[in-house]
Amino acid sequence: MPSIASLIPVLVTGIQQRRVGAVNDSVKGESSAPKDLGALDSCDEHRNEGAEREARAGTVEFAARDHRLLSKLRLSIRIAAVAALATAPAAIAAGFDLPTKRTDLSEADLQRVADVTRPTADFSKAEQYEAMQAGATTSIDPVTEDSFSHISANIPFEEEQNFKLGNALFRKLWVSAPSSTQASDGLGPLFNARSCMSCHVNDGRGRPPEGGPSATSMLLRLSRAARTPEEEEAVARADVVNFPDPVYGHQLQDLAVPGLAAEGKMAISYHEERVTLGDGETVSLRRPSYAIVNPAYGPLDPATTISPRVASAMIGLGLIEAIPEADILAHADPDDGDGDGISGKAAIVRDHRSGKTALGRFGWKAQNATVRDQSADAFANDIGISTLDQPNAQGDCTKAEEKCRDMPTGVQKRLGAEEAPGPILDLVTFYSENLAVPSRRKASFAETLRGKQIFYESGCISCHVPKFVTRRDTPDRAQSFQLIWPYSDFLLHDMGDGLADGQQVGLASGREWRTPPLWGIGLTRTVSGHSFFLHDGRARSLTEAILWHGGEAEKARNAFSSLPKDDRAALITFLESL
Repeated sequence: MPSIASLIPVLVTGIQQRRVGAVNDSVKGESSAPKDLGALDSCDEHRNEGAEREARAGTVEFAARDHRLLSKLRLSIRIAAVAALATAPAAIAAGFDLPTKRTDLSEADLQRVADVTRPTADFSKAEQYEAMQAGATTSIDPVTEDSFSHISANIPFEEEQNFKLGNALFRKLWVSAPSSTQASDGLGPLFNARSCMSCHVNDGRGRPPEGGPSATSMLLRLSRAARTPEEEEAVARADVVNFPDPVYGHQLQDLAVPGLAAEGKMAISYHEERVTLGDGETVSLRRPSYAIVNPAYGPLDPATTISPRVASAMIGLGLIEAIPEADILAHADPDDGDGDGISGKAAIVRDHRSGKTALGRFGWKAQNATVRDQSADAFANDIGISTLDQPNAQGDCTKAEEKCRDMPTGVQKRLGAEEAPGPILDLVTFYSENLAVPSRRKASFAETLRGKQIFYESGCISCHVPKFVTRRDTPDRAQSFQLIWPYSDFLLHDMGDGLADGQQVGLASGREWRTPPLWGIGLTRTVSGHSFFLHDGRARSLTEAILWHGGEAEKARNAFSSLPKDDRAALITFLESL
């Protein structure tokens, strides 16, 4: 990777140093991690053989040894075979030239992967290697507010510099042009944040403003559906995901550089609704309504829809990208062929770099195929910084916003044609791909195991698929052939009227959302300082988040609602252990 020392002369100050003490102490047999990280010993019968073995054990080479319980599946759930695809997913793949079978493994290894990823039916103890939920990349550092900011545990030492530089660029505050700090100017002109970290505080999830003046980690997506047969065909071909507002573009920018008016402000109001559970307990849910206050450039187009989005947690992204497309497609059932009420539809998008169709797996509606695509999109729309992948230096300024388009840019000809030259996007992508998933807490505790069983038996894993094995031939060896536990199928599901935003994004309708991964969800308050969940942060607890589930998830939601209070608490305990 090219050096960027000349571009970012003072970027490494304040970078978090990689923790190695916990690993070294664990090798000696006395983990420096908190006691409630004792779940690490559930990965192996020999708990004092050290964290290095625990990390190695995350790979399938070790995990495939123990198949004693895999043949005992008794739960009434839909489980797709990993080694082959159903007819419907195969048709989807053929229509968009996606693979229908893994090409990185032998037939024997395909069977091993199918065996090790089959959901368990034994809840008397934690599964082997379950605590290392991101395989050998899992972080075993002590739980702190920085738990989402650690480097993958198996990254080679020589690659740590790229991670640290990427970290610095992720935190970098961009300024308006022209500026004396020419390696840092080009902000906006319209924008939502000055840095990636402004939205992803501590690399965690965002939150609604809750009455405060700032909505930095939450924004409003703006778009309309196709109006003509030609536009419909463009969406069907995955050439575009939708169409921007003619004045305000793809999203509402509530900040602007000096001399330019911001587009407007987000306004949120909530209506409380009482829900009575099966045992008589009541829970208050808040239904949000959204509006734009003081739009500076006139009214929105009547066809424009507004969709709120909070920033997602950054952990495990490289591992998600390393899941083979065929394995995700194996869980798709767009026509509900098995009649279980769970569909699951693949999001097909275009890679911004190659122009080829690919499986979407990032973003609330799976609108991006790769971590790089997601990063370039955030640079362009959230910060207003041009990159090689999205070279428009005016960001999301539209033709109707003439003054915005006339503002100076931060392009420095000697550095390249973009405000953030190639190495910057490379490094931010590398950093984003290698943020480690923390190890599980209390995975082997009785209450956690009881909650896990209830989670499985309630049908939650029909969408929140527990396990995958990453590709063996990944470009980054650290992510190669890892047994991971993201608890997501990364498909689009109809979540009902309650969560519908009415906004089409590619193949995702206004009622469909990508299943978000659950790993790290139990550390939200520790890392992000709040407990707001779902795409717009309306849920103030995990219980509220579950009760908002509808559509395909209604059966699982009703199963949770009808549980006795102690069983509901156990299920939440399980989620908090992730």
